[in-house]
Amino acid sequence: MNGAEEKFKIAVIGTRGVPARYGGFETCAEELGKRLAHHGHEVVVYCRRSYYEKRLKSYEGMNLVYVPCINHKALETFSHTLFSLVHALKVPYDLILIFNVANGPLLLLPKLAGKPVVLNLDGLEWERGKWSFLGKTFYRLAARLAVRLAPALVADSRAIQAFYRQKFGKETEYIPYGAAIEKSQSPSLLSPFNLVPRNYFLQITRFEPENNPLLTVKAFEKLRTNKKLVLVGGAKYPSKYSRELYNTKDQRIIFPGFIYDKNIIRELLTNCFAYIHGNEAGGTNPALLQAMGCGCFVVARDVIFNREVLREAGIYYKKNADDLLVKLEWALENEAMLDKYRARAQQIVATDYQWDAVTASYESLFKRLKILRGKYQGNEARLR
Repeated sequence: MNGAEEKFKIAVIGTRGVPARYGGFETCAEELGKRLAHHGHEVVVYCRRSYYEKRLKSYEGMNLVYVPCINHKALETFSHTLFSLVHALKVPYDLILIFNVANGPLLLLPKLAGKPVVLNLDGLEWERGKWSFLGKTFYRLAARLAVRLAPALVADSRAIQAFYRQKFGKETEYIPYGAAIEKSQSPSLLSPFNLVPRNYFLQITRFEPENNPLLTVKAFEKLRTNKKLVLVGGAKYPSKYSRELYNTKDQRIIFPGFIYDKNIIRELLTNCFAYIHGNEAGGTNPALLQAMGCGCFVVARDVIFNREVLREAGIYYKKNADDLLVKLEWALENEAMLDKYRARAQQIVATDYQWDAVTASYESLFKRLKILRGKYQGNEARLR
């Protein structure tokens, strides 16, 4: 952007906040927000107060506002967005960027106030195993309301875009996430975990059924290798599923918990033998992109969302431990071939998933939405 172009005042709502730890929405808020701020826009990110002991006033050019939430699995996101919107609707923002389709019902508030909103849909939340029947029903309802209430919807994958077109007859903007091309800088950071490069399998995920970490454990327990399995992550709200993970007797499996140090995460990714990606309910998954950008050899759950991103730069497994075991054995037997997959993965990220391009797409959308603001009052803005 040049200095003559219009600048916007933008509220970013629906994430845990920035600085990002790890999580797709938070990383997007940080990477997108700092670039928008660098381009001259005023960006205000609403953060969940309970997540930040140290509350910065600003970060990477973004202003930060801390708002409470109800610390309950089913209410945390919704309550924080509600409290954030109550604050935001009193501020003269040009537009509001909201993440998570769970916030669909709350879009009525900015609509009544005449505030243009962009909603990032994420994946198909009602397919996630962590939700009860009532939770899944709520997410389906939220998606229907989002389609009706949001003037602009962002789909982070072509598959999600196609779903909303076919299910709801709604056109969305395709804007994926981005990732950085990384290489190992400090392999000594692996030492506290007793790890050496290329001698461990890795999965970084929340311990939830739709991410399949338990399936990974069951497959690895049968794998004949001296390599280790590192499962980074956990569950904020412990469940029977997450507790079952820790019942393994396999001494090769390491549970370091949540790791928020970006340098350690980089070293874990860039030095792993293979990265196991079990997520199956989302669109373009940021963790998958990060692994690809770090040059991982990826063994991914065989779903359309992962194939759209990873393509021929990895291999895929069906949802059973025996099939994953076969794929892990293949990797061990074909180690000499894996560097070709790693290079392909980084090339895909370098070509199609760069944050500068993502930012340009959002800016283009914001401009079109601002142009149509006069038509927005009480009507659905047509962006195409």
